Parts: sequence; C-alpha cells; structure tokens
Amino acid sequence: MNFKSLRIKIIGSVVLSSFLLSNGSLPVRADEVSIQNLLRNRIESAGKPAKIFVDQEPVYSAIVLPIFYERRVYRPGWDSEAGLSPRIESLLEFIRQAEQHGLRSADYHLAKIEMILSDLARIQESRQPPNPRLLVDLDLLLSDAFLILGSHLLAGRIDPQTVDPQWHVNRREGDLAELLATAIDSNQVGDALRSLLPAQPEYEQLTAALARYRTITENGGWPAVAAGPKLQQGDRGPRVAALKQRLALENFLENVSPTDEDLFDDDVDQALRKFQMQNGLEVDGVLGRQTLQALNISAQARVRQLLVNLERWRWLPRYLGPRYLLVNIAGFHLEVVENSQLVMEMRVIAGRPYRQTPVFSGSMTYLVFNPSWTVPDKIARKDILPKIKKDPAFAVKQKIKVFKGWGASTVAIDPLEMDWRAVSAHNFRYRFKQDPGPLNALGRVKFMFPNQFDVYLHDTPARELFGKTRRDFSSGCIRIEKPLELTEYLLQNHPDWTPAKIRSTLEADLPVEQTVKLPAPVPVHILYWTVWIGKDGQIYFGQDIYGRDKVLDAALKQPPPGA
Repeated sequence: MNFKSLRIKIIGSVVLSSFLLSNGSLPVRADEVSIQNLLRNRIESAGKPAKIFVDQEPVYSAIVLPIFYERRVYRPGWDSEAGLSPRIESLLEFIRQAEQHGLRSADYHLAKIEMILSDLARIQESRQPPNPRLLVDLDLLLSDAFLILGSHLLAGRIDPQTVDPQWHVNRREGDLAELLATAIDSNQVGDALRSLLPAQPEYEQLTAALARYRTITENGGWPAVAAGPKLQQGDRGPRVAALKQRLALENFLENVSPTDEDLFDDDVDQALRKFQMQNGLEVDGVLGRQTLQALNISAQARVRQLLVNLERWRWLPRYLGPRYLLVNIAGFHLEVVENSQLVMEMRVIAGRPYRQTPVFSGSMTYLVFNPSWTVPDKIARKDILPKIKKDPAFAVKQKIKVFKGWGASTVAIDPLEMDWRAVSAHNFRYRFKQDPGPLNALGRVKFMFPNQFDVYLHDTPARELFGKTRRDFSSGCIRIEKPLELTEYLLQNHPDWTPAKIRSTLEADLPVEQTVKLPAPVPVHILYWTVWIGKDGQIYFGQDIYGRDKVLDAALKQPPPGA
C-alpha cells in the first residue's frame, strides 16, 4: 500500500514533524495488516501486566496500553491514509511543554520518538519502505507517551500514599484508553491532554510562578545574605546592600538607589515586611535569624518546592464543590469558597509534627453547640494523666470527670480520692470527659464531618495561639479562629437558628450540649500546601512543618511509574 509523503524538519537537535500531502505518493510504511499483526504479537507475548521494551527503553503503561490496542483490534493509532499522522506533532508539542507543569519531557520517550522519526525521514529519502517493526516501535512509544503523560496530568506522577501515608484525598479518575482513542479519532490530541489539567486558576498561577523562578535560577539565582547581627531601618553596611540586591531579584524591592545602596531605608523596610508576610514569618521589618534563613533559601530550592506543590494539585479531585471549606495545614489557613468566590477566611491551628493532621476530604453535616469533650485515649494517657498526677485538683479545675468501665458498668470516680501515683500510661484504665463551658478544649462549637481519623474543626479557649506565625499546636484536629462567624454562615439558611439565637445559646450561663444538622452538607478539603497563591494573586511560601516536601521531591526525581 502506498501512502503520501512525510516531511521531517530538523531544527537544532529537536526533530519537528510536519506531515503534508503531496501530489506523489511514497511507500512510507508496510502493509497495515502486517503492522496490525506485529502489534498484536508484540502485546500478546508481553505478558500481564505487559513488559514491553523498545530497544532498552521501557513502555511504562503496562495495563492501559494493551487495553487501548485490544479495543481497536490492534490497528495502529498514529498513522493515516496520508501516511504518519500530524497527530504526532500535536503530541510532541505537548510533551515539550510538560516542563511548564513541573513534569519532565524526557519521561515521555521524546528523544527516542524523535530518533525514530529522523530514521524514517532518511528512509523516505532513499525511497525504500521502512521496516514495519520500526513503525510498530513508534506507535507503541507514542501511545505510551500519551497514556503516561495523561495519567500524570489526571492524577499526579506519584501515588500520594506511597510517599505520604497521611494523604487520603480522592484523586481524579478517567478512562485513558478511551480518551486516547477519542483524541486520535477526532485529531484533538493536544486538547485531550489539556482537558486533564486541574481547572482551578491557582494551578495556572503556580505554573507561571514556576516559570519565573526558573528564569531567576537560569540567571544565577540570588546571592546569600551573610550572617550577622539583626538589621533594621536606619542601619548601613555591606549586608544591607546584599539584602537590597536579594529583595530586588525576587521583585520585592524596586528602584534601588546607587547613592544609598547600603542604607536600610523605608523602602527596604516595606519590602522586607512583604517578604516576611509571603513567607509565613513574623512581620516586623527586622532581618533576624528566621528571616535570614528564609532569604537564603535558594531560587533552585523554590523551584523544587513549586514542583512538589504542582504535583499535589494534580492529586486533588477535579471538582471541589459549589461551596466548600479548604484548610491548608502548612499555611495554617482556612478559606470558605462559594461559587468560586472567597467569602470568608481565618487562621487555624493544625496538628503537631508528632500528631499530624491528615489530608483528606469530608462532608460537613452537623455541628455541636457547647460540646463536651471525651478525651481520646492517647491524649488522656500522654497529656492529661501527667497533669493530674502532678496535681489531682487539675481535673476539678478543668471540669474533667473521671470514669471507669463502659456501658452499664460505668462508674464515676472522684479524682481527688484516687491514688494517681499508682496509675501510669501503661496501666491506665480510665476515661476523661470534660464538661461544656468556657474551659472546654473544644470551645463553644465543633464542626463535624465524620471521617476515619476522628478529625474535626472546633473552637478553642487558647485564643492567644492565633497570634503565633507557626501554629502547629493541636493533637490532630483543627482549631479555628472565627467559630461564631463560621457557624452563622453555615446556618444562614436554617429557619430555627438566627444569629441572635446562636449567640444566646453559646453564651448561656449553664451551657447545654446540642447537635444541629446543617441545611445542606458542605464539602471540607484538608490539604497540605507549602506554596500557594493568595487572594492578592501573590505567591506564598510556607514551612514544611511535617517534612513531606523532601520525600515527595525525591520521588519525583525517579523514573515515571506506569499509568
């Protein structure tokens, strides 16, 4: 069978494919039946899951790729009656753009595909029919490239639970074999891949930030500011000059005057405060130890941080809901979003590093006014028991009741009559329950979205902790800054709960525990981002409080897993 001509342009080291019809026809491939049989034999003999290599290069999509070819009865996917398809160039163009999304073009057989295309161009010039096995190799690599890249865009390059056992968000799913077939039939390969990208504007903003920080890195990054005493407005010296240069390179400072390049003036003060705000630091305009440490994080390290967080975006569900709560653990921040608009935000307190808040999505269905607190056994043994052993009156002062036994055999015990010296974390057989009221650890209200981790949002009497910049003080649950405002928002359409009734219930002299069902469930997404885009459109860097970035970054450097 004869097919139309294939023209390959080679610009530099990159092979650009251009597939044009001409008046003459050239035998650019073998008979389709022959290729079809070769594909079938190659895949059927590869086992399950398939182990296929092109020379020494593995085909990664061991499960989905055979499904794709089985559905099309092993017909090749990347040729046409006019010869090799222009769909190839659409795919290659997208692969070359993979770096923009924090992925690696090399993971998708780019060099090997370009080498085969170059070989085919030389064969065409000799007017000889190509080896059909070469065309089979090309078809397999192109299909695998689409499927692997598609899987990375759809659900992330790394399975989150292999690197982060605390990540339990439902990832996006799709039939990639069907998507590839549709993309080929409709000649919409690029559009099909683009449809898999996270739709939220924050993702696109992070890709723009990645490009900016890569440019800074390629231009040499920024210089480190030398260690030394604190610097603040009015100071002078070479360290101030280095500070100004550093702030300017990240666009925090403009118009550096050469006549006062070593003066810590008002412009530097304002620029440093902005830097501190966008890096989760105390905003005081003083170059102290923590600010110096953040300033001296390299531009390359920021690039790696962006790559890690772009990957986390690809782990999220496609649709977060028309109205939802989003908690960023590492940013100590909560947002309420309705119809894509931010309607409320507040600071939060997350779990300590040794009692980490997990990442998951839930559905808030009810809240509890004036909650009592049945102390979890682990907290009872490790936190409350030592305080009671030191001072048995602690339980009385904090309105904590002590119980022994369960169900009908439960017995209340006077903590002042107990010999706590004989009780340890190992032989502890008691339960603690704190009464509702102003001392209760859960505050005036808790917000419930039932989950396997027994994690929820709640008020807290320790209001002073919200003034800290790093707020990882809880035992896993999330304490919120504005419980009353959130309550009124969630119950705004509840006919029985006006703002006045909510306030009177929470301010009662004799608080009574009361459960209130929400008018409609509200999705809650608890996430872990160390880089995010603020409502002002600026990029913010947080601390990796749980050490998760380093593990994920190492995984991203490994060869790609299968689709």
